[in-house]
Amino acid sequence: MGKKSVGSSNSTNATSNRNGNSNSNNCTVSQKNDNKKIAKEIKSLVLWKSPLKTLKYAGLEVLFLLKTNMNRLLHQRALLMAILVLLCGVVVAIYTPGHHQQLIDAIKTKGFFIVYWLGLGVLSSVGLGTGLHTFLLYLGPHIASVTLAAYECSSLDFPEPPYPNEILCPDDNGTKNLIIPSLWSIMTKVRYEAFLWGAGTALGELPPYFMAKAARLSGNNTEEFENLQELEKLQKRKEKGEKIGLFDKGKLMMEDIVERVGFFGILLCASIPNPLFDLAGITCGHFMVPFWKFFGATLIGKAVIKMHIQKIFVIISFNENLVDKFIDILAVIPLVGVRLQKPFKGFFESQKQRLHRNNHKQSVNPPQGNILASVFEYFVFIMICYFIISIINTFAQSCCKRMRKQHGSGSSSSTSNDVVSNKKES
Repeated sequence: MGKKSVGSSNSTNATSNRNGNSNSNNCTVSQKNDNKKIAKEIKSLVLWKSPLKTLKYAGLEVLFLLKTNMNRLLHQRALLMAILVLLCGVVVAIYTPGHHQQLIDAIKTKGFFIVYWLGLGVLSSVGLGTGLHTFLLYLGPHIASVTLAAYECSSLDFPEPPYPNEILCPDDNGTKNLIIPSLWSIMTKVRYEAFLWGAGTALGELPPYFMAKAARLSGNNTEEFENLQELEKLQKRKEKGEKIGLFDKGKLMMEDIVERVGFFGILLCASIPNPLFDLAGITCGHFMVPFWKFFGATLIGKAVIKMHIQKIFVIISFNENLVDKFIDILAVIPLVGVRLQKPFKGFFESQKQRLHRNNHKQSVNPPQGNILASVFEYFVFIMICYFIISIINTFAQSCCKRMRKQHGSGSSSSTSNDVVSNKKES
């Protein structure tokens, strides 16, 4: 009887273990299916599919970020007091009359110049939505305008003000200041704007680095390691001999260069136009690369090397001789070539007339109905709208993701408690 009871108890334990294993397997399969459904739901949360829901989640995310950052600031009372004292001192200095107002005016003009170009650089790479392509919209056209003005005015001594907000040829006081503009002289003229924009792009690469580093130190394997988990999956697929797309190969190559080469690998990746550089910041943060090693290589690569490459490309492209040849080549295009020549000629002629307003002491109105200028204005407007829409979509998706994770962690803890209680009962 004793042996039979022992055998029956062993058989019941085995069957209970099998049931437990089958239940756990079913739970993992259902959890994977739920994760896929949640991922699809998050990706479908965009303005053009569900505008009201997207705006609601984006508003909740903004409130959540404001609340968390305010709580962090309130906990650091010394920093808060220092900021308040500094703001009060600045306000008093601005509104108190005295000889220091000349210094305040100089700081205002130079400070706005610095903040403007740094901010455009940060917007280009900070990772909000798709990123605003501020080089194509602002810095590139500015360098092109300086290049065209240098050839038209035969000088780089533009009156300040209105430069750099507006470019005008200097007064005609003889030919002693007239020069033949060179590539180096034009690069020197726009060096401050270009360097500040490049430094802003380097600053915009810091959030992924700090997030990955903080997640590694805290042991939190959530959002910041999703990109690393994706890289691990791609590495396994590559080892198995599966086909990998060109974009995925670029991700693996980026991680490999940064991890093996170190400072010069980061410098190389930052010195070329690289949409995958966020992965370099995440990789460096994950592997605890020192801050100045990462930021120093990024700053040199983006603000010095890459900016010189981009400046040279724009200046050569808008050389006066090349522009004239480009307009002549347009006539070769069948059917539409001659029609395209007219708006391009009108655009460049209007730009040249605007450069000589200082000499004529009157405003020269550009030709009416210039198609090229209107197309560029619409292009800038569409790019800014798309940037704002992408930010709203990103905020909404991050809010939905965070709420789903909170809900999922609560449900997973309850299911684990149920499994433990079932085992105890068995």
